[in-house]
Amino acid sequence: MKVAYIGQKGIPASYGGVERHVEELAVRLADYGGRPCVYNRPHYNDHAPSMYRGVEVITLPSVATKHLDAISHVAICTAHAIRHKADVVHYHAVGPALLSWAPPLARIPSVVTIHGRDWQRTKWGGVASSALRVGEWMAMHAPDETIAVSRSLACELSAKYSRNAHYIPNGITLETTEDVTILDELGVEPDSYVLFAGRLVPEKGAHYLVEAWLRQRTDMRLVIAGDSSFSTDYVESLRSACRRGDGRIILPGYVYGGRLAALFRHAALFVLPSDLEGLPIVLLEALGYGTPVLASDIPPNLEVLDGLGMTFHAGCVDDLGRQLAVALDDLPALQGDAKRSAASVAATYDWDKVAVRTMALYTGLAADVRSQRRGRSHTHTSNA
Repeated sequence: MKVAYIGQKGIPASYGGVERHVEELAVRLADYGGRPCVYNRPHYNDHAPSMYRGVEVITLPSVATKHLDAISHVAICTAHAIRHKADVVHYHAVGPALLSWAPPLARIPSVVTIHGRDWQRTKWGGVASSALRVGEWMAMHAPDETIAVSRSLACELSAKYSRNAHYIPNGITLETTEDVTILDELGVEPDSYVLFAGRLVPEKGAHYLVEAWLRQRTDMRLVIAGDSSFSTDYVESLRSACRRGDGRIILPGYVYGGRLAALFRHAALFVLPSDLEGLPIVLLEALGYGTPVLASDIPPNLEVLDGLGMTFHAGCVDDLGRQLAVALDDLPALQGDAKRSAASVAATYDWDKVAVRTMALYTGLAADVRSQRRGRSHTHTSNA
């Protein structure tokens, strides 16, 4: 079975939850004997191989601007996937879903995974937000199957559009090794810093965390591991605010692999202050590494935590500051609880389980197509 993955920036994944999601699915499809094909954008990975862990990687052009990068790439990749007769086309995110109607016209089933309600992201203006609203509608009507990465998102979408969205979550892959040299590079000791990791865009809420941190009376450091995603002005304002921290706030940019694993494992606390999520992989990773967490009380975060860790009122800097102070005063107890829950989190959000459920959708769709083709062939023979 040849499955074409469209909408992600590319693999090997460096930053971005969608990219990591696609990589984990695609390499498992290859392991199961399938023929995954992942489309890359040229600016995401300049040295992407043509084959990666059994996955065919095809780099095609895009119009690399904030508003045209994704949709131009999706259009080109959709035409390519149809022309090369993919068995299933799997779109990721609601923007790419704008073209999820095209493969079925060529009798190729399509699937859309909704990773979040992207039209709510503050980086988009009115026109882009409206287009993404249409993309969400298309994601719930045009493809043969629709997936949502959290239960709350699946329920919300199913109720709004009166069509079922399958709940298949994100998973986590924990690095078995770590590169602790990053601690020396950043000048931090184990358990001496609080960590944030993610794209520096407004909906991730790093600005709330910076303001709350500046109010803390502590010698600990705040490490904000991430960088811009078409959000240069926001990042500059964040860096300006961080300069008020007298060196207590460190911005190392994006951190990957064993270096990020080291930051997770040795952090005293992980904080995710987001206003908008689908199902945050970084929160799953923090729990999987046994790191205490403090997260905003939005439904996807609460779904992941399920009684683990601490929460604060989303968007409220005052409450974030209060809960930060409580957490920093009670770190030994929080760390003990986090270590005890790590194994169960890793078992629940297992990529192998995610892949098996997704492959079952592909297999069902491919079987339906074969059945329809046999039916048409039988009809033609009878008429003859």
